[in-house]
Amino acid sequence: MKETTKNNEERDPKTYAIIGAAMEVHRQLGCGFLEAVYQEALAAELSARGVPFEREFELPITYKGSPLATSYRADFVCFKSVIVELKAISALTGVEEAQILNYLKATKHEVGLLLNFGTESLHYRRFVFSKSVKSV
Repeated sequence: MKETTKNNEERDPKTYAIIGAAMEVHRQLGCGFLEAVYQEALAAELSARGVPFEREFELPITYKGSPLATSYRADFVCFKSVIVELKAISALTGVEEAQILNYLKATKHEVGLLLNFGTESLHYRRFVFSKSVKSV
């Protein structure tokens, strides 16, 4: 599993479109709102840009091949493949990173975006889950 950031991000048109929409939301609203406000605004912006998405997407979890009653709920799944998790906090920590990594591991989705609207400028992290990585 690897993390890419602004400095070394590969140009992926899907994540580029999502990040662009998030930047516009942050440009319009700034920081200081609750996460729910950013979620609603991002849904409107993604729609306006023609980015396909599902909001509050349920991510089923399995254990040894059996489904668990507990599931995750991602803020968005865009393009049926990119998990997007929003935050509105002063700084991202390992807790938020672990959340998106767990979403990727549990669902076998390959790409996740962690977007933080709680700072002066939008902060984002892009995570890539490689199916070829073996656990030790």
